[in-house]
Amino acid sequence: MTADGVAARHTPGVRRSLTGWGRTAPSACDVSEVHTAEDLDTVLAGATHSKRSVVARGLGRSYGDAAQCAGGVVIDMTGLDTVLEADLDTGVVRMGAGTSLDALMRAFVPRGWFVPVTPGTRHVTVGGAIAADIHGKNHHRDGSFCSYVTRLSLATPSGRVEVSPQSDPDLFWATAGGMGLTGIVVDATVQMVRIETATMRVDTERAQNLDDCLTRMTEHDGDYRYSVAWIDCLARGAKMGRAVLTRADHARLEDLPPARRADALCFNPVVGAQVPITPPSGLVNPVTVAAFNELWFRKAPRSRTGELQSMATYFHPLDGVGSWNRMYGARGFVQYQFVVPFGAEEALRAVLTRLSQRRMASFVTVLKRFGPADPGPLSFPIEGWTLAFDLPVGPLSTGPLLDALDEIVAGAGGRVYLAKDSRLRPELLEAMYPRLAEWRATRQRIDPAGVFASDLSRRLDLVSTPRTGRASRPSRARASAKTKTKAKEVATP
Repeated sequence: MTADGVAARHTPGVRRSLTGWGRTAPSACDVSEVHTAEDLDTVLAGATHSKRSVVARGLGRSYGDAAQCAGGVVIDMTGLDTVLEADLDTGVVRMGAGTSLDALMRAFVPRGWFVPVTPGTRHVTVGGAIAADIHGKNHHRDGSFCSYVTRLSLATPSGRVEVSPQSDPDLFWATAGGMGLTGIVVDATVQMVRIETATMRVDTERAQNLDDCLTRMTEHDGDYRYSVAWIDCLARGAKMGRAVLTRADHARLEDLPPARRADALCFNPVVGAQVPITPPSGLVNPVTVAAFNELWFRKAPRSRTGELQSMATYFHPLDGVGSWNRMYGARGFVQYQFVVPFGAEEALRAVLTRLSQRRMASFVTVLKRFGPADPGPLSFPIEGWTLAFDLPVGPLSTGPLLDALDEIVAGAGGRVYLAKDSRLRPELLEAMYPRLAEWRATRQRIDPAGVFASDLSRRLDLVSTPRTGRASRPSRARASAKTKTKAKEVATP
């Protein structure tokens, strides 16, 4: 295990302590690395025979405990990173589940194809992208990642199955956003997006407060493929929710200066600064974040159109900073992301008001619009507004604040993102994901013995069949008490 929460490469069965990208709540497990589908079948059969719980892990970019399995087996999938088939005429690509979006971009952007959906980092595996049904700045136009997956091979306790939205829609969509609990994706076929250049054409403008920001996004986001707003979470009063909006489309060849057209599809992002293993303590605090936010807002143009930016600059700015998750210190951090439906803007306002009043320090607070949901029962996006922010672990008020935000979000018909969660109370899960029973029924069909489990699934009571290395279903009272204790531990210095 590296200091960044990323699973290192190990010989099979080595005992390790793992965390998510937030670097909180470590747990010990046996990590088995696989390099072929047959390796995976062998490890899964062994765990099934010994009645041990299993979960797959990619590059460790889930912020919480979704890719951990205390006392069980975590399968490192990064060895399954080969492109198996590629049709450069149609952009249909089949690859191993351990292939990263970074690798796909480096291989196919120079050939005129881009991934259909990318989150804020390229360092996500295709298997992880399916398990979390990732979304990006284009959800309002294009939906989430699994809408572009045409088929996948799924390893289950009873063998490998080929699944598509047509052949078994219930299992396919239960896997989309199912957090790796319906089986392990072995390989997948994805429809890529045709591009002419590796450059983005970006428009930027400031919004003076939340109302101004929501109005601008509502009126103009449909004109762009990609859209995101950076929010100043510490601004108060008439400035509360002030924002910098950046919207973009893929630049066409004719948009580039003639001198740049010869290498229009060049894509070779690099890592610049590296956060030290032990950064200065207290680096992220209300004073430093307030200063940064003021500078960031003022340096942004009031209005600028047609700026040419690289893909890495627009989509993945934090990937240019090595091990940026260390910036929050040894205790780590919590990323909180939620969505509320259109018409529930007061809930969004209430969350931002509490953040600004409590002086909660988040460098990266981003707002996006979601389009219609896909059919996945546990897929996070629903049509509405999604806000994400980071909070360093430490202040005693963080746990109670996030508990209160959960109530606001659930009361507004919204939900939190399971791929980033590390402390949700289990009794709120069904309110946030009303199709949970439907998902559980499909999961029971494919994994009746409950082989697949994770720290997240136990904590949220997603699965319930007792096995070695997993907890049985707790009572509601016990679950609530345990979660409150966990939230207090996460928030305590």
